[in-house]
Amino acid sequence: MVYPIVIYGSPMLRKVSEEITPEYKDLHILISDMFDTMEVSDGVGLAAPQIGKSIRIFVVDATPMAEDDSSLEGFRKVFINPQIIEESGSKWGYTEGCLSLPEIREEVERPSVVKIKYNDEHFNTFEETYNGIKARIIQHEYDHLQGVLFTDRVSPIRKKLLKGKLNNIARGKVKASYKTKIIK
Repeated sequence: MVYPIVIYGSPMLRKVSEEITPEYKDLHILISDMFDTMEVSDGVGLAAPQIGKSIRIFVVDATPMAEDDSSLEGFRKVFINPQIIEESGSKWGYTEGCLSLPEIREEVERPSVVKIKYNDEHFNTFEETYNGIKARIIQHEYDHLQGVLFTDRVSPIRKKLLKGKLNNIARGKVKASYKTKIIK
């Protein structure tokens, strides 16, 4: 099943998500649906709040970016109940976009290294360190579980300049190549 993407203006995107247990109903179906939804929407990451579920899970597949960075080939993972343990390294800017904020792309500064503890789809626990684009994708998706959007991390002047575009998205005045919805 391909879900519509919950867009800016939906309170769901501002909630801190809840942890889940291995008994979560139809978890493997949900994971498969999240990957399908992400791929149809041309994303490289998707967090559960973006499909209307306030639970701590996100999926990533950076393979489409492997043309520019071969280390991203096969970087396809599920992160359940993740906890960022540490962010380190120099902050660096990169232009980010988000399926929940169609038509908006802005430069965001993030630390270059992230250490994260999480469960995979079988509830095996891992603690791993990622850097570069992998770290950025993880930080972006993790933010969704915390109720944070990438536009919260841009400079104050850029936030002011984006206000009109954000208001239009919140009113449903946006064009996306995928199905969207606002949850009130």
